[in-house]
Amino acid sequence: MSSRTDTDETRAAEARVTDTCLTDPRPTEAHVTAARTGEAITTSALHAAATGADTFPGVLREALNRRGLSLERVSERLRVRGITISQATLSSWQRGRSQPERARSLRAVDVLEEILELPAGALRSLLGPRRPRGRTTPPDAEGAALQILGEDSVVEKALGARFRHFNQETSSLMVHDIVQVGETGTLSGISTTNVLRASRAGADRAIFVLSFDDEAAEPVDIRVTCGRLVEATYLKGLKSLVLEIHFGRELAKLDTTVVSYAVDVSPSDTPATHYERWSRTNLHEYLQQVFFHPAALPTDCHRYVREKVGDPPRGRRRIPLSDAHNVHVLTSRCKPGVHGVAWDYGSGTGGTEPSGTGDRPG
Repeated sequence: MSSRTDTDETRAAEARVTDTCLTDPRPTEAHVTAARTGEAITTSALHAAATGADTFPGVLREALNRRGLSLERVSERLRVRGITISQATLSSWQRGRSQPERARSLRAVDVLEEILELPAGALRSLLGPRRPRGRTTPPDAEGAALQILGEDSVVEKALGARFRHFNQETSSLMVHDIVQVGETGTLSGISTTNVLRASRAGADRAIFVLSFDDEAAEPVDIRVTCGRLVEATYLKGLKSLVLEIHFGRELAKLDTTVVSYAVDVSPSDTPATHYERWSRTNLHEYLQQVFFHPAALPTDCHRYVREKVGDPPRGRRRIPLSDAHNVHVLTSRCKPGVHGVAWDYGSGTGGTEPSGTGDRPG
């Protein structure tokens, strides 16, 4: 259960787990229906759940969806007309995290109206007053997650409209992951204990997303020992499991709770070579343990971190295998980013060092 870090050379039958993930006590009906049927959420459902169809971000998103244009294509069409606006900037505009203000950006808005076949002034008339310059506020929950995951991640696709409220009401303090590697070297299960603290009164549930690398690795049994399982949906097309777990009570502000769950995984075709957890916030402590079957002992294990999904690993450090056939990493004051353990089977099973995330991180 590690990251989505497969390339043409390496594919690991593993999964990544989100940090606290997201808290949204009232998911939209469109998402509930899609989740129960295991289908991807439609663009119209996402748009219906989004805020403000009469705002600049709302009209821009709607026009992009209607025309079926990707941000890459829009950025290229602007470039052809002599205006350089990055995909990241366009994404910030459509999400409402920033707005066009400078002369070049305003020219881009005028051209966008032509590209998107909107009436003249349809977008520019919706722009609000200039935002104050100077010290900026920290990114919101969604923005912080995007900094680690990147755009259009598997996590964002799996959660749909709920991704906008990512981690709105809780944050993780401590996380303990236990990873089990089976006799054939493939992932057999994971258990997680997560200590959460409420950032506001009324928080009563959290959502977790586990993303698998190998299509053959699917959840076969889910057990929640602390908390109450509300939703367990496996989205086969995204190779992701969505868990919604109720705390059993509403939390007061700064109150804490513990969520524990375990997931058994069906046998995979590809040996597991790493496990990763990403977090968008600081963790007080993160403990990761990997237990290996005696018949599938690695020749080398090491820890590493990534600044964000897809970045090359850094801080690589070897960790010893114990007599009980396990390794562990304990990190205090764990910074936002991606934290992983990787192992190599040498020539026996073909394990290799994990490389950058492919086209579908998260």
